[in-house]
Amino acid sequence: MVFISGGIAHSVYGGVGIAAFFGLPILLGATLFSVFCAIILAYMLLYAKERLDALVGSLWAFGMALGIILVELTPGYNKDFMGYLFGSILSITQNDIQYMIIFTCFLILFIILNYRIILGISYDSEFTQLQGINTHFFSIILMILIAIGIVITMRSVGIILIIALLSIPAYCSEILTNSLAKMMFVSSLISFACILGGISISYFCDLQAGASIVILLSLFSFVLALIHSLLNKFSSKKVL
Repeated sequence: MVFISGGIAHSVYGGVGIAAFFGLPILLGATLFSVFCAIILAYMLLYAKERLDALVGSLWAFGMALGIILVELTPGYNKDFMGYLFGSILSITQNDIQYMIIFTCFLILFIILNYRIILGISYDSEFTQLQGINTHFFSIILMILIAIGIVITMRSVGIILIIALLSIPAYCSEILTNSLAKMMFVSSLISFACILGGISISYFCDLQAGASIVILLSLFSFVLALIHSLLNKFSSKKVL
């Protein structure tokens, strides 16, 4: 799932390039293209699992290459488009914040209403499908939500670094918790804390915000994994 999310994240730049080339709103172009890629990847996940890695890698590279070419061909090319690759907290507008709030509220409501289905798809999709639930439809919806979330947050941390926010908090919360609901809550807290910490570091040290956030997340995960490994070794020796 992390690799698929990375494929969506990097293919978003194709939407940025299309929007820039045709003079469309960047957010609109990125959203439409990312949703299109998410639907393709969802069908790949369902019907072409044996070739999934190659197909995701191809779509990943195609989206990046298409975006770079179209941005360079855009009349009056502006290097500010590179901010979508690496992120810039200063580029966030009031509209972006409103979109984030609306999407977050919708996502929370969607999870509350469909928690059992999401749980079933995550751990045993075949059994969930036997219960009469259209797991294919919900898998596509989840992919689309991931794509929209990536587009909304790409201004702050950038397309290249956004995969860290999709994977590291989930990894850390998996170590700390034993249920999907707790994982969602704890990973949100970890993300929120590291984002605030990264922004503070970037402000006081005059560093790039997205990179600061990811480094803080990475350090936290390394320390947590080390402590978890040491505790496991200590407990195993104690049992012996």
